[in-house]
Amino acid sequence: MEKIGLKDAFAEFKNQKNIDRPTMMGVLEDVFRTQITKTYGSADNFDIIINIDKGDCEIYWNREVVEEVEDPNTQIALADLEDDDYEIGETFAKKIELKDFGRRGILNIRQNLQGRIMDIEKANLYNKYVGKIGEIFTGEVYQTWAKEVLILDEDGNELRLPKSEQIPGEHFKKNDTVRAIIKSVEMKNNTTPYIVLSRTSPEFLEKLFEQEVPEIYDGLITIKKVVRVPGERAKVAVESYDERIDPIGACIGVKGSRIIGIVRELRNENIDVLQWTNNTQLLIQRALNPAKISSIVLGGPEEEKIKVYMLPDEVKKGIGKGGCNIRLAGMLVGKEIEVWRELPKDEIDEEEEDVLLVEFNDVIEDWIIEKLQHIGCDTAKSVLALSAEDIAKRADLEDETVEEILDILRAEFEDE
Repeated sequence: MEKIGLKDAFAEFKNQKNIDRPTMMGVLEDVFRTQITKTYGSADNFDIIINIDKGDCEIYWNREVVEEVEDPNTQIALADLEDDDYEIGETFAKKIELKDFGRRGILNIRQNLQGRIMDIEKANLYNKYVGKIGEIFTGEVYQTWAKEVLILDEDGNELRLPKSEQIPGEHFKKNDTVRAIIKSVEMKNNTTPYIVLSRTSPEFLEKLFEQEVPEIYDGLITIKKVVRVPGERAKVAVESYDERIDPIGACIGVKGSRIIGIVRELRNENIDVLQWTNNTQLLIQRALNPAKISSIVLGGPEEEKIKVYMLPDEVKKGIGKGGCNIRLAGMLVGKEIEVWRELPKDEIDEEEEDVLLVEFNDVIEDWIIEKLQHIGCDTAKSVLALSAEDIAKRADLEDETVEEILDILRAEFEDE
């Protein structure tokens, strides 16, 4: 069966497809048995001998020598044999050549073999990457599209980095080297495995710390939780089991030597490293640092929100740009955090002349009041103390809506 070219074919599969000898031999035997069954009705009385090293395959059709044939697939008449050495009851073995399958049979063998090899290749690729989910992958950009980037590994396999998994503002071009975490591996409709990468997941940042901080890799420091707003800010809570090790200092490095590489990899994302604690109040204080907190109201176990009271000068630092800092702190403790203004004692009398925003719920919609409260404005005067531009940006409100609110609040004090 020289035309099949088994030796060359196996060498190619072994080098390019990573298919081992036992698997390849099993596939070849299955393919030939399938075609034998189609051609002769059964493959039970056929011997298939495959020698990959020599690059050949021999097939023998075994039939019993009889006086009168009842089943032509398993029997052959003594009178039909040219060799006089056979007797009734003995087994006659005929060597089957590739041409005996016919042109269509040969085509079926080749197509079936190709399909089986492709299935094995897909399964190998799936198993290779499904075991690497959560690990960092480094590859080269092959092509970029509007919704995703195609990246190749060293074997030419395709991996995808969707736009949703890219850090905002990132732009890639062909031949760029990209680092990302392997997020998922899926098989869709028996096609090639769809391997998804991510640069926005908290796990990616965690793995970057493992690479840059030996104490984390060795298990001396543990990352308890990572929360991110990709491209803007992240908070990493760490804990050390060795009192002699400063977990924050170890993660940052001398003059920021360790963390600077991570910041650059994440397109200058601000990273806050803080020490983990099971004390929720203390964790909130560390997460909102450098803002100083006056008091914290946790509420009951079923309470979905935590109230944090700050002096007016501290509110902006606690909330952060676009509310990012307070949102990350909430993600860290697992509950939404609301910031409330607390005035100094010498301003309490003036505050008594103020009016709570909730008193305006008949003219201002509740969802607008909630957005204003989230940026630390719980009274009319606290809103009026801010510029219209600042309110619109921090509370994510339309300019016209902000002007209407300010007009309503100003009218309250003008009437007085």
